[in-house]
Amino acid sequence: MTETKLAQGDAAPDFTLPTADGNTVSLDDYRGKRVILYFYPAAMTPGCTKQACDFRDNLGQLTSEGYVVLGVSKDKPEKLAKFVERDALTFPLLSDPGLEVHKAYGAYGPKKLYGKETIGVIRSTFVIDADGKIDQALYNVKATGHVASLKKKLNLA
Repeated sequence: MTETKLAQGDAAPDFTLPTADGNTVSLDDYRGKRVILYFYPAAMTPGCTKQACDFRDNLGQLTSEGYVVLGVSKDKPEKLAKFVERDALTFPLLSDPGLEVHKAYGAYGPKKLYGKETIGVIRSTFVIDADGKIDQALYNVKATGHVASLKKKLNLA
């Protein structure tokens, strides 16, 4: 399996995906804005909940600095809707059950899990500039403390 890894300056792959509330979101909808696009393995699991709640708790600051936050997983919209409701998430969660967008961003492929090589979702975050280019491509991020570390990288801490 060939791995696509994005780097700073690459064009962010465009996409249109269904949301938890049954609408669709396209990257193109946010042209002219800075987007934080993060991929996580599974809604309602402990690490993914921690990460989503961190984004929720920091959304005010990120929004005031001109960022839009979008979360992507392979979960179906119905499960995402439960996640949004359970944890009062205030940003769009996008459903990519076919993993096309995950693969386009290099967020699916070989990874180490508990010391074993496996194939799966690679927890990743991308900062996309207003022109649709990758500003930061962060692979294999940790769920805990990720938003704080991202804010430092964005000079927001």
